[in-house]
Amino acid sequence: MHRAGLYRLLVLAALLATIEGLCRSGIVTPFTMPAPSIVVRDLGRILWTGSMAAAIAKTLHDVAIAVALSVVAGMVLGVAIHRLRGLRDALEPLFATYYAIPVYAFYPLFIVLFGLGSTPQVLIGFMLAMIAMVMNTLAGLDRVPRVLLRTARAYRLGPLETARRITLPCAAPFLVTGVKLAVSYAFIGVVGAEFIMSRDGLGYEINFAYNNFDNAIMYPLILLILLLSTGLNMALHTWERILLIRRGR
Repeated sequence: MHRAGLYRLLVLAALLATIEGLCRSGIVTPFTMPAPSIVVRDLGRILWTGSMAAAIAKTLHDVAIAVALSVVAGMVLGVAIHRLRGLRDALEPLFATYYAIPVYAFYPLFIVLFGLGSTPQVLIGFMLAMIAMVMNTLAGLDRVPRVLLRTARAYRLGPLETARRITLPCAAPFLVTGVKLAVSYAFIGVVGAEFIMSRDGLGYEINFAYNNFDNAIMYPLILLILLLSTGLNMALHTWERILLIRRGR
């Protein structure tokens, strides 16, 4: 393990030990927050009994759809915008301020249009995640060496062959970064939408537990979401590092 990773683990361990001590000493009451060890125990019980299996499956299903749609749409739009300089000049200021838009304000409209099913949550996750993918696609395409593109034209490579041999390999680290951000934003969008108005999913269960002061459910589910999103991002981060090493960076 490299030094930065070791430092992160030490900081995390120190933080958890501090919270554990505060909870065990009674400075932080169980009504406010149970000790981290108890949260882990309760999460293990929830996973073992399968009492939240349907909610977990529903949230992961919606997040997966939101990520898949945002990655595909973001890459396609990124490539199209990159080719049209005038369109890019017009849209880039909007991209820079996009996350200032309260996306959740569209949720009532989505409910009217699509009902209380999964579609509104997926759309919120998609709207948050797609722009991150577009911006990272543009950043990756900007860094493709022009000499390689000229070489492709000299060898008369078609668009698909150029993308397979040159464009995608060069832009791959930035595309993976876009996927990482898409995963994070999709989790935020889907779980947040479930929290506001939904009949199932992890966000709904956390909100229900919060309103009923059920810390034995609320905190373990929050921990589960943190573990899922962090685990996926760590896997993508490892993939990104491998791609950067292959490029000699």
